[in-house]
Amino acid sequence: MFPIIPANSAADSGNQEGIFGYGSTTGGTKLATTNLVSDVGVVSSDVAAVGTARYGVGATEYGGDKGIFGYGNSGSYTAATNLVSNTGVVSSDVTGVGTIRAHAAACEYGGDKGIFAYGSVYPTDYSMSNLVSNTGVVSSDVTGVGQARDAIGACEYGDDKGIFAYGRGVDPFWNSMSNLVSNTGVISSDVTGVGTARYNLGACGYDGDKGIMAYGSDGDSSYTSVSNLVSNAGVVSTDVTGVGTSRENAMACEYGGDLGIFGFGNTTGNVYVAITNLVSDAGVISSDVTGVGTVRNSCNACSFN
Repeated sequence: MFPIIPANSAADSGNQEGIFGYGSTTGGTKLATTNLVSDVGVVSSDVAAVGTARYGVGATEYGGDKGIFGYGNSGSYTAATNLVSNTGVVSSDVTGVGTIRAHAAACEYGGDKGIFAYGSVYPTDYSMSNLVSNTGVVSSDVTGVGQARDAIGACEYGDDKGIFAYGRGVDPFWNSMSNLVSNTGVISSDVTGVGTARYNLGACGYDGDKGIMAYGSDGDSSYTSVSNLVSNAGVVSTDVTGVGTSRENAMACEYGGDLGIFGFGNTTGNVYVAITNLVSDAGVISSDVTGVGTVRNSCNACSFN
């Protein structure tokens, strides 16, 4: 007899738990604290800091059940990384590889690997990328593709591919173009943008093979809560009416196998928050959930387990 496979098993292929980490809090204090996300989307209180406190980090899954935080600004730019075990334990700093920078984005590709790309050392923007092996080893710089920019959203889609989209560049300053990542980690040239041009947004996978990008800034101190869904073919949708507090630097990760969560960020007047917004397996964002943990922005998140 062949085993009976539930019809929705492919859509429940993601990791069960998540982690938010690092960032900057009120007054500009840099953090290395983390907050775990349970398999039902409950955020834990602060977990003691590990590694260099910094903001503008990137984060992605790798190895099927682990994660990695990388790059950022601790007062000086760095390429240091911190691995996340399949129980959510963050490692001490690993010596950085590649160009030092902040506000690089990252996502999974190939089912068990990751990629960091783009970023900046003010005022210079970059487009290079760094691949992450399925054992968490970061590669040297790969020649950049697409417009150099930072503060981009990135997530996986289609089971084994990824996408970078939106971001802050030079001309134009706010962007909506996207760049697809193949299942071998190759980034495509720019794809014409869809939706509100913005930067400092978050993104995560949902439903096993789709993605969602939401929140961000569409101009100086002009924040939004709109979202854009990414199909399992990497097609970005037009704007979906925003839900929750308009803000920038709300980062996101997957949890529960096929769900997502956005958390933290800053609102009008540069007020730091810890609120979260859950994402259903249909890509619908919930209203605000009372925040847990230190208020902050410019953190990042990835899933594990």
